[in-house]
Amino acid sequence: MTNGVPQKETQAKKTTWAEHIVPSGSEYLQKITSVGKCGVGSPPASECFWALVGSFAGIGIVTYLTFLQGIPVLVASLGASACLIYGVPSAPFAQPRNAIAGHLLSAAIGVTVYQLAGAYWYTAAFSVGLAVAAMVGTRTVHPPAGATALIAVITQQSWLFPLLPVGVGICILVLIGIVVNNIAAKRQYPCYWW
Repeated sequence: MTNGVPQKETQAKKTTWAEHIVPSGSEYLQKITSVGKCGVGSPPASECFWALVGSFAGIGIVTYLTFLQGIPVLVASLGASACLIYGVPSAPFAQPRNAIAGHLLSAAIGVTVYQLAGAYWYTAAFSVGLAVAAMVGTRTVHPPAGATALIAVITQQSWLFPLLPVGVGICILVLIGIVVNNIAAKRQYPCYWW
């Protein structure tokens, strides 16, 4: 016993912690040098066509509303969302649950961090880290949403940001995804809602 803690229990804690970190530099190098080839094959031309049509329609509507109607629904991270929703509509990260909840959660985190701590390099970094952790924890990972948290801090957004432009913008992309992706015979979107 060490300080009232049985030796076996102390050993178990050390083993558990050690399992989370690569023990040596050579093992670390082996992990990054022993990778295989990409197993993703070239898609048929029809997949490229539908990705083009969906992206054009979704981003077209969002930019039209922003540029010509003055309705602010455009955020740069929506371009990356278009890549997922129209390019790989069956991917888990592209599903409405992930796209909408991921963006809303990240936007709210980014605005909260900015409103409480200001716009600095470390608040920008913290907002992204916190948004990624929150998305992982809530099973709503949508990679472009990490940029939404960053945008909220570096552009010093108000509390309205999660709703307009982010919420409305991502909902437009998802709705266009539902329309366009289901026109194609070999596509289905969404694969699940929740």
